[in-house]
Amino acid sequence: MLKHWELAAEADSASVLALSREMGVKPVVARLLLQRGIETPEQAEAFFHPERSALHDPFLFKHMEVAVERVIRALQDKELIYIFGDYDVDGITSCSLLYLFFRDLGGNVRYYIPNREDEGYGVSVEGVELAKRAGAELLITVDCGITAVEEVHRARELDMDIIVSDHHQAGEEIPEALAVINPKLPGSTYPFKELAGCGVAFKLAQAVAQQLELGESYLDRYLDLVAVGTAADIVPLVDENRILVNLGLKKVNRDPLIGLAALIETAHLRGGQIDVGQIIYGIAPRINAVGRLGSADRAVDLMITQNAERARHLSMELEQENRNRRRIDTHTLDEALAEAEETHDPEEDYGLVLARDEWHGGVIGIVASRLIEKYYRPTVMITIKDGIGKGSARSIPGFDIYDALNQCNDLLEQFGGHTYAAGLSIRSENIEEFRQRFNAVAKDSLTEDDLIPKLHIDAELPLEHVNDELLEYLKKFAPFGPNNPMPAFVSYDVALSGYPRIVGTNHLKFKVRSSRSVIDCIGFNLGDRLQRMDPNRATNHIVYTVQENEWMGRVYLQLHILDVKSGPHPEVRNG
Repeated sequence: MLKHWELAAEADSASVLALSREMGVKPVVARLLLQRGIETPEQAEAFFHPERSALHDPFLFKHMEVAVERVIRALQDKELIYIFGDYDVDGITSCSLLYLFFRDLGGNVRYYIPNREDEGYGVSVEGVELAKRAGAELLITVDCGITAVEEVHRARELDMDIIVSDHHQAGEEIPEALAVINPKLPGSTYPFKELAGCGVAFKLAQAVAQQLELGESYLDRYLDLVAVGTAADIVPLVDENRILVNLGLKKVNRDPLIGLAALIETAHLRGGQIDVGQIIYGIAPRINAVGRLGSADRAVDLMITQNAERARHLSMELEQENRNRRRIDTHTLDEALAEAEETHDPEEDYGLVLARDEWHGGVIGIVASRLIEKYYRPTVMITIKDGIGKGSARSIPGFDIYDALNQCNDLLEQFGGHTYAAGLSIRSENIEEFRQRFNAVAKDSLTEDDLIPKLHIDAELPLEHVNDELLEYLKKFAPFGPNNPMPAFVSYDVALSGYPRIVGTNHLKFKVRSSRSVIDCIGFNLGDRLQRMDPNRATNHIVYTVQENEWMGRVYLQLHILDVKSGPHPEVRNG
């Protein structure tokens, strides 16, 4: 799919030069810092070296004092604490974190993850009643619960206290829980709103640890879980999220939990070199797979086990389930693409809604994301069973999918989520009207230009400036993710060294030549760009990130190509 190239707004040249001189760095590094709102050497130092001390006070959360007092009483009195999680990575790591924290403090604790197919997302009345029969006196939700009005009411009827710990958008009615810990809670003054569910669970644990005077480093033992959950949930990697992921990656690479270490080994990832990308594409799919295809309890069991042999066994289960998930993904995607080709009109339809009986509910969210890669439209995939459709919605920049569903709420049985991802349930007889309404909302909100993907470029960079010194500074901008992407550069009129070729499964490989060196380039899944290149003239224009590659024991600088064009200078918009 063709993309519009958009160049970030120029930082003030005087500010760039001043920061460059004060820090002793190249102007391009100073520009990147200023684009991220970092204006002084002191701010740059804090950005390059995130510290635990920069985390916000957890007691700034509304209701935190009440929640902490209740948790400590439950721990001291050995009351049974029931943790309600969710079946995705964020929910699983949140549940595992609080389980381990309470267990390590000598607490009496159990966890409960709903079955995706039988119960669906979030807290269920059945789960609440099960907790009561087990003797629970305190229920704590993680990564869910903010819309569980009926379920919280049932817990109170059964004389159980419930603390809601969540990060999703609140509905019109707030559950009448003992405490609601959520940065998005109406009236909340907590300074950072974009924590993942595991981040909110961590803040609850942090507040309890502070109250018990456990020491600042006590919670470091759980930071690998926070890093995995936060990275996998694709929340903005700024502020507290960036600090938690940075610290958590150190734990992942230095001393991961037994279960996480087994999973890394099973996935054939390189221990000690795990980054956000490897979490998203290597670790997270395996954790997600067991919740998509069966019981997510196995993933929690893996995260909390202290037995290496059991960890190896469970990690192999996750690996096998992930292989099964991939097969179902491929089959479902093929069916969805065929249906989209028949029913989707790209000129008229600004959204894409597909529905079919018996699609596997565990993979429709993944398939919706794949459809966006092809059609670049807000997409809803619905699987229908016994007259009820369960859907997963995914969006594109500039379109709030949660708000769109809210505008269709009279047609829905239930919905929840956030700007870019949401879930819903709907009666089958309402699907066609929902499709029309959703498309109307999308068409009213989006322009034709919004439906063309944008390639963000941080700066123009002469190829001669790409070197190991630049790479070392760029590493300090990590961890990368939403709102803190890996810096992307554009270089014009680049000469090739030799001829480009396609390797592997449609990857574009070539070398570029500067006045100083020849640099390797790889463009994953960009084989179709081969025809846009001119190997005989220096009229090639490339957008890329600068990364480090290791092959056969050799470590070297490599450009990861994001797009390539040839001929006259392409139009580049100001972003």
